[in-house]
Amino acid sequence: MVSTYSLWQRLSALPGGKRLFSTAICLRVPYFGSVLPTVEELRPGYCAVRAPKWWGVHNHIGTFHAIAACNLAEIAMGMLAESTLPATHRWLPKGMTVRYVAKAETGLRAVAELPETPEFGADGVELPVPVVISDRAGKPVVTATITIWVTPKRQ
Repeated sequence: MVSTYSLWQRLSALPGGKRLFSTAICLRVPYFGSVLPTVEELRPGYCAVRAPKWWGVHNHIGTFHAIAACNLAEIAMGMLAESTLPATHRWLPKGMTVRYVAKAETGLRAVAELPETPEFGADGVELPVPVVISDRAGKPVVTATITIWVTPKRQ
């Protein structure tokens, strides 16, 4: 099985490769497709994903829906986890803390970034992943911390 990160490395440099990669992750996790994400950058400890403002993510006042923004945060966190964890480990989301700090009136960009990568050993570890979601002007509109539980894969 090809790892998510190695697929990114192969596709992202090709013309249309980032779009193809983003479509592939939506095929693997169909709900991600609801925000039409495009992974812009991915490396261990970092992921940036953008999503356009379109009628499918609108709320009752015509802005980017709060839960659609949470979906975008989860995409960024998930891709970060996939590119950061060793092949010997797996992750599961455990919780999410979200703050809606401003109206999201444009398309959005989510950046998940770890301040440092912990050592992954035989014991499970809770790993909080901070995510900042900004509008097109770069103003934060949502901040989130998604805590994941990281354990060795069962043999």
